[in-house]
Amino acid sequence: MKRITRWSILWVVLLGVFAWSAVAFAEIPLVSDNIVADIVEKVSPAIVNIDTLRTEVYRSPLAPFFNDPFFRYFFGDSPESQERRVPVKGLGTGFVFRSDGYILTNNHVIEGAEEIKVTFKDGQQFDGKVVGRDPLTDIAVVKIEANNLPTIPLGDSDTARVGEFVIAIGNPYGLSHTVTTGVLSAKGRPISAGDSGREYENFLQTDAAINPGNSGGPLLNLKGEVIGINTAILPYAQGIGFAIPINMAKAILDQLISKGKVTRAWLGVYIQEITPEIAEKFGLEKAQGALVADISPDSPAERAGLMRGDVVLKIDGQEVKNVSDLQQKVRSHRPGDKITVEIWRDKKTVVLEVTLDELKEESTEIPAEMAVTLGVEVREITPDLVNQYALKRTSGVVIVGIDSGGPADQAG
Repeated sequence: MKRITRWSILWVVLLGVFAWSAVAFAEIPLVSDNIVADIVEKVSPAIVNIDTLRTEVYRSPLAPFFNDPFFRYFFGDSPESQERRVPVKGLGTGFVFRSDGYILTNNHVIEGAEEIKVTFKDGQQFDGKVVGRDPLTDIAVVKIEANNLPTIPLGDSDTARVGEFVIAIGNPYGLSHTVTTGVLSAKGRPISAGDSGREYENFLQTDAAINPGNSGGPLLNLKGEVIGINTAILPYAQGIGFAIPINMAKAILDQLISKGKVTRAWLGVYIQEITPEIAEKFGLEKAQGALVADISPDSPAERAGLMRGDVVLKIDGQEVKNVSDLQQKVRSHRPGDKITVEIWRDKKTVVLEVTLDELKEESTEIPAEMAVTLGVEVREITPDLVNQYALKRTSGVVIVGIDSGGPADQAG
């Protein structure tokens, strides 16, 4: 009797474990067989192929030699074919977000285009016109003359969760309305893209297959909402694609449509990352925030009293994680906005109020006066420097020397 009781207890325990496991897995919602197909069927009429035509000028590799009289003596004057204008076709994707003909896509899809053709899944084709573009975020708005068009709702990329199921639809290699699926692999990724090595921030990462031609297409959640605009891939990797968070686009759409460009706020500080060594030197509890390396003359920062050596901790009460986070927080405002800036100075916090100005010109170069102030030697990036320092970027500047005892040397 006693042995039977023990086995009974064991079975009860095991059954209890199996029952708990079944309940636990039952609570995880699974993607049904039809949900993806239903979403694709619903949104496809609002997704378009974008074909572009632009002209590129090609010069003969012998062109420089024709400037030499000795060369011309033997070979004559420069041939007319030395410079050729060649039409170049491009392709991408977009999607209708307003029924009166407004389409979202990537700036790099339409940049430099002299002709834009927009084609819907049912074969309807329209001439497109760029009404606004923003190279900094790689977002553009194209307008076609049509009304009562199907649209796709814009979701909330901030609430999207890593691991959730996503759907990408686009025109890869001209294969119209190709559907791929995957998960949201990560959020907040900084990437460097294009021949110029332009830096983009806060991208979504997905393993849904994205290929050339997908650019500008929607990344959708299982509600059929756009949470991202498919933009880039890592060419040397598989299953790593990137999308612009849709909230980034939503924040500038009104300006793109009304003004054709984005007017951004300007603080006027040169900043650098907080390393553990800098944090220890300044008496910070953690390596977080942004160190003010210099202040632009007659800037909002200077007028508000910010100084070299300040560490920006918060903007409007929100913690500043790093340099990119500070830039993003400032860019989210408009010229004339007043913000509160909490800084760390002399091992205590100080709160300043700053009225932001308009950013007149954007540049990735470090000004000469900043190099002198920091005690660094910078050079323009060349192919030789790319090889020498194994650089990932092909443009901009690189620090090649640091003055002994200067601010940069002291900061590590």
